Amino acid sequence: MPVPLPTWRPMTATDLPAVMAIAAVVHPDYPEDEAVFAERLRLFPEGCLVLEGGGHLHGYVVSHPWSRAAPPALNSLLDELPGHATCFYIHDLALLPAARGSGAGRAIVARLAEIAARCGLPCLALVAIDGSPGFWQRHGFRVLHDGALAAKLASYDDAARYMERKLDS
Repeated sequence: MPVPLPTWRPMTATDLPAVMAIAAVVHPDYPEDEAVFAERLRLFPEGCLVLEGGGHLHGYVVSHPWSRAAPPALNSLLDELPGHATCFYIHDLALLPAARGSGAGRAIVARLAEIAARCGLPCLALVAIDGSPGFWQRHGFRVLHDGALAAKLASYDDAARYMERKLDS
């Protein structure tokens, strides 16, 4: 009998230990405290999902409404979401190596675009790290070159790129 493909489902607080374990594998050079993930989950649960299959998690995404060209520093708490958000920010997407190439990335980007549209936001935004700009470019994201962003990206590394994707109106 074939093993069912992993599917995206809402993240719960009980998923956080597994999310942290995935983050340690996928983003070892960009560590964040569990409190960061717990806060994002509390602030905007609709934007926090996990990829589950076979009783195990294979990935996660954390996202929320935010302000354009103002990415939060790595490993920082937000306290609250902006009252007048201008983009939908993808804080983190992590897929274990076995889940890559399965279509899960494409599926979650489409789902996040739907969530952003329901929120009335005109674009998706993120900070691409660790060689991921190519993945994001294939999904319609473009690097935004703005000198003011350099200071905001300092908590990541020199290779970090702020990217946006306009949503169809």
